[in-house]
Parts: sequence; C-alpha cells; structure tokens
Amino acid sequence: MSVLQAFLCGLIYFFAIGNLPFVGLWSLQCPLVCGLLTGTVLGDPLMGAMTGASINLVYLGFISAGGSMPADMALAGILGTAFAITGGLDAQTALSVAVPLGLLGTIVWYARMTFGSVFVHVADNYIEKGEYNKIWRANVLFPQLLTALITIIPCGLAAYFGASYISGFIEALSGTALTIFTVIGGMMPALGVAITLQYIFKGEAKVFLFLGFILATYSGLDLLPLGVIAGLVAIIYVQLKGKNYDSEEEEIYE
Repeated sequence: MSVLQAFLCGLIYFFAIGNLPFVGLWSLQCPLVCGLLTGTVLGDPLMGAMTGASINLVYLGFISAGGSMPADMALAGILGTAFAITGGLDAQTALSVAVPLGLLGTIVWYARMTFGSVFVHVADNYIEKGEYNKIWRANVLFPQLLTALITIIPCGLAAYFGASYISGFIEALSGTALTIFTVIGGMMPALGVAITLQYIFKGEAKVFLFLGFILATYSGLDLLPLGVIAGLVAIIYVQLKGKNYDSEEEEIYE
C-alpha cells in the first residue's frame, strides 16, 4: 500500500463519520460502501465490495441512539477491506479482524464528542463579543478540522502499517488456529442477523418478515426488484396507518 492510498483510506473514514451534508452517517458509513470505496482505492473494487458486504452483515441491526456509538462500522469496513486486499485475506478472516477494530473505533467517536464540546464555549465567546459572523467557525470549521485530525491520520497509519502485521499474523497461525479464526469470522454474520431479528420480529412487523422470506425464496426475483417491492409495501403500510390514525383522532374529537 502506498502512502497516497493510505491517505485516501483515511479520507474515506473522515467523510464517513464527518456528518457532512449528503454524505457520512447512514450512507458512506455502511461497511458495504466503505469497502467498495476502499477496494477502488486499492485497485480491487470487487473484492472491496464483497468484503464490505460480509462486514455489513454484522451491523444489520446497528442503532446509534442518543449519540452513543456501540461500534464504528465505518472503520471496520475500511480497515477490514484494506487488510483483506493488501494482506491476502479472505472475506471471513477479514471479518473476524474487522469487528474488534470497529469496537476500537468508538474511541475516535467519543474523543470527537468530548473535545468537540470545547467549540460550544468558543461560539459563546464570539456571541459575547458580538462577532456573529465568526460563529460558523465554531459550528463548522473547527469541529471538521478536529474530525479530520483524529480520523485521517490514525486510519491512514493503521491502513499503511497494519496490513503487513495482519498478514504476518495470519501466516504465523497454525492450520488449526487459522481454521478457528475463519470459523469465528463466518459466525459473525449470523450474530448480526440475530440482532436484527430482535428488532424486526415484533408486533405488526412479524407478518412482513414471513412475507418477505416467502417472496424472496419462491419468486425468483433479484435483490433490486425485491427491494423496490419492499419499499412500496412500506409506503402503502405507512399511508394506511396514517389514515387509520387520522380517523381515530376525528372520532375522539367528535
């Protein structure tokens, strides 16, 4: 991996969690997207997408409530893909490496939240001085510079120096240990699916789970038309639910 490629990996990480308009959380943050972009930077977008998709399965039930970050799936997607391509790892082995990295990535998130609070007082200082035209610095410029500092450099260094250590570590493993390592990686998607089912298999959503399973199994349709059908069903359901809610409100007022 070249220095430029490592820098671009860090840049992808910055855009993934930087909360910039139209990019970042819930778009670039997904390991599938991060993996594709990282694979493109490293010259193998197909392997990047495959590895990112494997990592993404673990985070299907990912929820960040109240500003908490249970895991950093962007960092897991980027470094997991980078190590898979440069270290010659398969997707399952890369997955077992990526998940712990995602847990370590929460340090970056909480560091950003902690040190970013300083800029609130900077904005207060601008207001006290009547320098309202400078508030954008505390609100946009300084936080983004801080985010760039704690994302691009650590991720770039990890991508640049980490690949050789990971490949050496895999080569040092015996056959049995490597098999166990690979099996653990293969079990990770099942864990992600199980966590997701805890949120799906509730209340009125149960019928849609079975309906989607039957449709996907016996219709023979590809993922794209299945996704379109699922989106249309969701829209119709929300519209009908909204009409029922409005009618109930009217009855109450009458």
